[in-house]
Amino acid sequence: MLAGLTWLLVFQCLGEVIVRLVGLPVPGPVVGMLLLFVALRTREKVPAAIDGAATGLLQHLSLLFVPAGVGVMLHFGRLADEWPAIVAALVLSTVLAIGVTALTMRALIRRSDGRDADAGADDAASGVER
Repeated sequence: MLAGLTWLLVFQCLGEVIVRLVGLPVPGPVVGMLLLFVALRTREKVPAAIDGAATGLLQHLSLLFVPAGVGVMLHFGRLADEWPAIVAALVLSTVLAIGVTALTMRALIRRSDGRDADAGADDAASGVER
């Protein structure tokens, strides 16, 4: 597990270095995660060390939410003062996400139906039955 955690931290550090050198407006760990993704895709197999470390971290993922929960409780007074804006933002973002998802799904279904119709026409012209 130590070797896997070391590799994960190396990629995070690489991401931080790239962000600071280039001045990207993206967090370093995100760039590191993309680098790790590219490395794993080119390798086509996840090394056992990284797999073990990732599995161990995922088993205890709920612990990573504790600092966020403490932060929310630390600013509870501010949340109580600004709850209408927070609720409005949550409702609006949820409605927008559902709307965009529905439109994307509709477009993908239409695209898929068009391909199915084209395949059926090609099969009918060539005499192939499905």
